[in-house]
Amino acid sequence: MLQHLITQDDRLRMVPIDRDELTIVVGQLRQELDVTTDPSRTRFLTREIGIAQMTLGNHDEARTLLRQALDMATAAGNTRSVVASGINLGDAHRYAGDTQAADTLYRSALATARSLHPELLDFAHQHFGKHLMELGDHAGALAHLQEALRLRIAKGNAELVESTQAALDRVALLLGRANPNSSAPHGWSAGWTAWFQSRTTARTPARWAENFPGLRDAVRGLTAHQRVHPRLLRHLRDQSFSTEPIAAMAQEAENALATAGYLHNGKWNAAVGDAAARFADHLDLAAVVARSTGLEVEQPHAAVYIAYRDSGQFLDFHVDEFGFGEANLILCLKHDRPSGTAVPSSTVFITADGYLECDLAAGDCVVFDGALTPHGRTPVSAGESVTLISFGFHARDRALRTPVNLPPPPRP
Repeated sequence: MLQHLITQDDRLRMVPIDRDELTIVVGQLRQELDVTTDPSRTRFLTREIGIAQMTLGNHDEARTLLRQALDMATAAGNTRSVVASGINLGDAHRYAGDTQAADTLYRSALATARSLHPELLDFAHQHFGKHLMELGDHAGALAHLQEALRLRIAKGNAELVESTQAALDRVALLLGRANPNSSAPHGWSAGWTAWFQSRTTARTPARWAENFPGLRDAVRGLTAHQRVHPRLLRHLRDQSFSTEPIAAMAQEAENALATAGYLHNGKWNAAVGDAAARFADHLDLAAVVARSTGLEVEQPHAAVYIAYRDSGQFLDFHVDEFGFGEANLILCLKHDRPSGTAVPSSTVFITADGYLECDLAAGDCVVFDGALTPHGRTPVSAGESVTLISFGFHARDRALRTPVNLPPPPRP
């Protein structure tokens, strides 16, 4: 409710965008709180007002209200709200300088999230990581923020990934490890994505030929820095993956999408489970990537199921955040297409030589540098459906994780 009124300062603490407007909204929320008789609404309003007061710097009132919200959630047995309110109260104590109370609250929220609400673990790790960063425990902060990033990449929420990446950037700065030559600052990927989407689209392949000349020089400058070799991508049809783990992941994806799937950037996403982990470990997926590209990578640190079910559903051209890794492997788990489908949906890339479409069948995969290769998916036809899994890999050579002298996004 308050997100549009709140931003973050250079310490990554919440501050008002417009102090007067936020104060007015607090007054309106108080009026509603005075008359509501719904316990769940009372708890919600108390928490929202507490967050607003924390943002405004009214620390005593923020702690009082957020403690009330936490106590109400505990009394109601709403453990999900207990985790969220506990994190908020931890923030209020941290902002007020009470680090000991903040530490206790963050650790409690983290433990409860682990046991009861794993979907909230990324928030718990994120806020605890910020707390440790402010305490000067940069190694601890880095560990928690990296875990938050892994979980948020799996969720596929770009805004959350961006927030965690900003916190990691600050830790790097505090550690003195920020690379002064890096030309991939916060927002770099979003800038390039916006530029590509303003000039072309995966929705209408018929326009590609006429649009490409205006993209050529920019794409060449971008893809020249790719960490995956050959410097395009590898479309792998010769891996001979066993059909059993492919089918197991396809079934796991169907179940996950049906119970916890969410729309993101026009496609369906869902968190991976045990079937995906077994596939990556037993097959040694890192070795597959190394053999096919020459890039030595660690085992995948992130993965997400992706599905396209609706006629016309597509994924527009974009580049990934750098946190997803130096190599991305997209594996097709299932591709159902009605007989007579004239133009099936395909994974598509913009390379230095033009557009490249990869029509993936079950068991086919493609390996590429997602942060430096514009990619997307063309629209699915009526009756067509596609299920994929995307794995992210970090290069073993840590120097490759922070590319230097990258071209800035062109001006719109």
